Amino acid sequence: MKKIFILVPETAVPSGVTGPRYLFTTANQFLQASGKPPLFDVRLVGQTKDVRMQDRAYSVSTQALLPDTGQGDLVIIPPIFGDMSTAVQLNASALPWIVEQYNKGAEVASLCVGAFLLASTGLLNGKKCSTHWAYYNEFRETFSEVEIVDGGVITEENGIYSSGGANSFWNLLLYILEKYTDRDMAILASKYFAIDIDRQSQAAFMMFTGQKEHNDEAVKLAQDYIEQHYHEKFTVDDLADRVAVSRRSFERRFKQATDNTVIEYLQRVKIEAAKRSFESTRKNISEVMFEVGYTDTKAFRNVFKKITGLTPIEYRNKYR
Repeated sequence: MKKIFILVPETAVPSGVTGPRYLFTTANQFLQASGKPPLFDVRLVGQTKDVRMQDRAYSVSTQALLPDTGQGDLVIIPPIFGDMSTAVQLNASALPWIVEQYNKGAEVASLCVGAFLLASTGLLNGKKCSTHWAYYNEFRETFSEVEIVDGGVITEENGIYSSGGANSFWNLLLYILEKYTDRDMAILASKYFAIDIDRQSQAAFMMFTGQKEHNDEAVKLAQDYIEQHYHEKFTVDDLADRVAVSRRSFERRFKQATDNTVIEYLQRVKIEAAKRSFESTRKNISEVMFEVGYTDTKAFRNVFKKITGLTPIEYRNKYR
């Protein structure tokens, strides 16, 4: 019997608590229906008996307090809601418990921005992690010793798992279910819960808004120009001249400030504009390609797929 502890943090997102419980208890029902014994002992655990979640709009009763849980096989850390630093502070007393569970042999899985709690334990230092794409910058600034897997849906390293944003946590749960049972069980669960079992990237959902939380005014001017004139032809030299900085210094400062090269930034702005066009208009691929400043169909397709994980046709058909 696998003992699964679902931590119920203060300010938890309710679906991050109910989803894992639902999946693993349903897996028990599938096992019993096939004549096998249930495999999962699923328990909700927390710092208090009654935990209020998501601006106190919901409450859940835990089945055990952290000091009384005993040793588990898997600890699941749901997403937290609101300001991340405040949420971590509210759950500070749970952090040593997570570390103790891991040190005694439990695996640990964070769902979405539950990664902020997991990273606060120090267990992720020197390891890779995924979280919601909208929190990448904040996570990097807060946990510089952890490597964010850009666009990743699932990471696994030394018994520590993490998932990408929002409903991506279902992919991680299926991944763990398959590991604990078999492929057939994971496929059955994916059909029952209507989940795309092998999705590996959240890139298609990511919205690029530019990294402007820096103090380099010359770079900000260049970013503004790119975002307003992305459909026009200009070079890196043109941008450097426009902000009166040498090209070499401009490229170095741009990369340092935005974590993108100038070309990468321009590509991401163009592709973001193309995504919005596919979502809101009936223009064909060529029309959108020319609209955002590409003239080479192959180059447009390759860059689009690199950034979103989908071809332009796939994206248009999926999100229009």
